[in-house]
Parts: sequence; C-alpha cells; structure tokens
Amino acid sequence: MASLHEPWLLENGNLKGCSKEIRHGRTAHNMSSSSLRKKSDLTLVSKVRYVMLRQFLTNLQEVILGTKLSVLFPAIPLAIAAECYGFGRPWIFALSLLGLTPLAERVSFLTEQIAYYTGPTVGGLLNATCGNATELIIAIFALSQHKIDVVKYSLLGSVLSNLLLVLGTSLFCGGIANLRREQKYDRRQADVNSLLLLLALLCHSLPLLFRMSGASAALTADPTLQLSRASSIVMLIAYISYLVFQLFTHRQLFEAQEESEDDGNVISEEEPVIGFWSGFVWLVGMTAVISLLSEYVVETIEDASDSWGISVSFISIILLPIVGNAAEHAGAIIFAFKNKLDISLGVALGSATQISMFVVPLCIVVAWIMGIEMDLNFNLLETGSLALSIIAVAFTLQDGTSHYMKGLVLLLLYIVIGACFFVSKTPLSKGIDTIVGA
Repeated sequence: MASLHEPWLLENGNLKGCSKEIRHGRTAHNMSSSSLRKKSDLTLVSKVRYVMLRQFLTNLQEVILGTKLSVLFPAIPLAIAAECYGFGRPWIFALSLLGLTPLAERVSFLTEQIAYYTGPTVGGLLNATCGNATELIIAIFALSQHKIDVVKYSLLGSVLSNLLLVLGTSLFCGGIANLRREQKYDRRQADVNSLLLLLALLCHSLPLLFRMSGASAALTADPTLQLSRASSIVMLIAYISYLVFQLFTHRQLFEAQEESEDDGNVISEEEPVIGFWSGFVWLVGMTAVISLLSEYVVETIEDASDSWGISVSFISIILLPIVGNAAEHAGAIIFAFKNKLDISLGVALGSATQISMFVVPLCIVVAWIMGIEMDLNFNLLETGSLALSIIAVAFTLQDGTSHYMKGLVLLLLYIVIGACFFVSKTPLSKGIDTIVGA
C-alpha cells in the first residue's frame, strides 16, 4: 500500500520520476512563495482508517495549513458573512483584501504542484497564466462594472509596487544583511525584462501624447482607442515571444540561480505533496474564491474610500498591490537576505513584466470584446510616474551589482509617488465608462 507521504501514488499510480528537469519548471514566483511554506505534520492524519477521508485530510492540511499565512484564511468566511448580513462596506473591503493574501500564495503553490506532473514547459505556461491571477480577476470584475479607472489604477499600482517597493526593499535588505559581501546578479535576465518594460512604456506613452497633441479630446478619442487596441495586440505578441524565450530557447537564463538552491534554508520540494487531480480541483476552487472576493473588493472600494477619507487612486495604486501580493513580496525579500538576488529580481521584474505586457493588453482586448472603450492612456501623472520608475530601475540594474543605497533610492521613489497619489483627490471618470454604441 502506498505511503501516506506519497499521496500522488494513491491517486495516479506510478508517477514519472521527479527529475531535476522537472524541478527546473519552478519559476522565481514559485521559489519566492516557497519561503512562506511550512512542512506539514501528518502524524495524526496517518491514523485515520478510511483511505478517502485520509487523502482529503492530507490535502486539506497541505493546502490550507501548509503556509505561514494560514492565520489569514478566517478573513474569507468573515468577508462572506459580512456581505450576507449587510455589515459596513469598508469592513467587507478590508476583510476581502486580507483574504486575497493567502489565496495568491496558495495559487502559486498549486501551480507548482501541477507542474510536477505536466513537466517544466506546461508548468511554466501555467505559472505565466496564473502568476498574477488576482490582479487579472479584479481587473475583469472592475471592467464588468465599467470602473475603468479602478482597472488602470490597480494594474499601474502592481507594476509600481514590484519595481520600486519589492525590488527596492529586496536590494536594501539584501545590502544591509550582506554589507561585507559583494552582491551580484545575472544582468541578462534583467536586461530582457527592462527592454519589455520600455516597450510597454512606449505603448502607454503614445496614446497619451496622441491625445495631448490633438486639437480636442473629441477628435482624438477614437484614434487613441484604435491605437491602444493595436498596441495591445503588439504587446501580447511580444509577451508570447518572451514566453518562448523564457521556456524554450533561453531557459538557462532563468534557471541559473536554482543550481545553488540546496542550502538547507528553503523548503525545496523534490516531490509533489498532493495528486494532480487534487491540485487541479483545489486550483479551480481557489480561483472561484478569489473571484468572489475580487467582486467584493470592486463593489466596495468607493465606499471604503469615502469612509476612510482616502482617494480611490491611492487605495488602488498603493494598498491593493501591497496587501494582495504580500506573500510574493515577502518571499522576494527573504531571498535577498540570503544573497540570492536573481530570485528576488525574477519576482519583481517578472511580475512587473507580466502585468505590463500581458495583463494590461489583455484587459484592453477583453474590454474591446465587451464593447467597453478602454485605452492605454493612463493620464499624465500616472504615465509619468511609470516612466520615471522604469527608467530608474533600468539605471539601477545596469552594472550587475547591488548595494543597499540602490534599494534605498527606489524605496524613496515609491514613498514620493505614494504621497503624490495620497494628496491627489481626482474623482473617478464617469464619461469614459461607456459602452460602444450606447
């Protein structure tokens, strides 16, 4: 009879060998989240006599209790109860936001578990799709309610938090913890991500410049929309090319850091802890719960803004990304402490690239399909902040070495940008939230 420590054998028969090649299917996102996992004690579960119940309890312990963020899971039923019983809308928003934090980390865990069975290529594609599932789902729900500004603010905030907050904190903490050691990283991966971010910046800037150079907003609105849709298609093509580059032709650039991973400080799972179909079912269930909480967040964000006296732009650009991606961000910082900057850069730059080159243009295409006029014009203040952030990061990473001063400057940039949006009281646009042909 199969051992309880090998639940995949109970579900799927003999599993193909978990070779090092399959381990190479792990991305920086997976490895970052793994730093927040804890090893499950299956002693009590092993005493359950019924096989089906034992398998269910094993999966429940691995998925729900196998993370240091499990203490935040009670926020999920509390958010649902608050919605059902008509509690204050700001409470629903806050509880939903807290509930999204462990869910985002668990999605990363489940995609890694499925990758053990599908191989590194399919696993990498799955991670590329689900890596920023929370941002994408929130954006789609906001689009369905025609809250286009919320979509733009939340996606911009995710990019800024990854480029300045996560990367800045990682470089600063890594520099302080390794004052007497030179910190180095592979410039090649950073160069690729920087190029893609500059392409995304160009696609954001042109609609803005086109709108500003026109005689009137009415005359340039339709051409700007068409330019944004064409640019979005170009960005998606570039992102597909990036996936081919990352997963096939130049995979070694994104796997170099894993060779030195076996230092005993990280839970490096050489074998899956749940079966393929269990992982798939849990992934679907987690995605459904993320969708529910994302709907609550979108519906209550304006009420929270009014109640707390904070602008929607500040909540969307600063608070949403910090809380929603806290697990991934913490993992990147932990690896920076261990002088493994390639993983930290992979998390920060990889997430920023994925949102800029995949999530944003995909939202434009989805809005196009839904008949909603959403363009890439994020307004002057927002686009300017994005441009300066990308340029600052590109200069920071140009020499392949790091110290705490680089991280400090990036953090100060994020604080200044956050203060700017805190004092900004720009109301949500109403005129752009229209349906084509309405």
